[in-house]
Amino acid sequence: MATQTTPPVSVDLTGINALVTGANTGIGKVTALELARAGAEVTLACRTASKAEAAMADIRAEVPGAKLSFLALDLSDLSQVRAAAAELLARDDRPLDLLINNAGLGGVSGQTADGFETQFGVNHLGPFLFTLLLLDRVKAAPAPRIVNVASKAHYKVPKDGGIDWAAQTQKTAGATGFAEYCVSKLCNVLFSFELARRVPEVPVYALHPGVIASDVWRAIPWPFRGLIKLFMISVEEGALTTLHCATSPDAAGKTGLYWDSREPKTPSRHARDTVLAADLWQRSLSWVGLQDADPTA
Repeated sequence: MATQTTPPVSVDLTGINALVTGANTGIGKVTALELARAGAEVTLACRTASKAEAAMADIRAEVPGAKLSFLALDLSDLSQVRAAAAELLARDDRPLDLLINNAGLGGVSGQTADGFETQFGVNHLGPFLFTLLLLDRVKAAPAPRIVNVASKAHYKVPKDGGIDWAAQTQKTAGATGFAEYCVSKLCNVLFSFELARRVPEVPVYALHPGVIASDVWRAIPWPFRGLIKLFMISVEEGALTTLHCATSPDAAGKTGLYWDSREPKTPSRHARDTVLAADLWQRSLSWVGLQDADPTA
């Protein structure tokens, strides 16, 4: 475990209602653990119930009495994203104080159930739809925050390129899926900035957690996966920027910024392109079926 120079969460989160996607493993699991340790009630939104139950057991072993619940969420299928949001909204009418879009994948090839390039669908469109469906509950919280885990890989999108819109509705073109991963992470940053612009009352954060030795790289074959992990940081260290953006008083109200190592950093030129951000927003609304029901309009 990496040495932590400051407490992961330095504030009391008793009474806070939080949701973390992909919380059964990696930095998502560490994030859920530390939020629970600070007193928050945490929903673990994951694809597989058995893995979520195992993660909750691990968290309760460290934090007896932790308030945890499971929500089935498969970001690769937009119908299941809608079902997950509907289930959460039906459970109770409490505001959602913290929404942390952590789940993602990289190094894969294929298409989602809805026909989108896999990484674009899972890393961007799924969280985009999930966030908008829950936005009214987030806005109802007294001091809400939305945290989107992006990546410095968004800098790798070619400066003379951008987003090939047609490619997002086709099977992954690259053999490794890395170029597509970079585009999906650029979309995370663009989405965060456009959401912050449209809903200024809700602080929105995009961040690079570090290059993490986590299950996001599970599709890369062995031994290559083992080799690249030698140069990565631990999930405990990787969760620090997520937790800082989600809970730190120093980050309160600093919306629409890109964070790295718990500090605001300048994102790529593409990420600062407001026309591109608006274009992505409108295309995404259409692709998820919300073109006539934009909750930010």
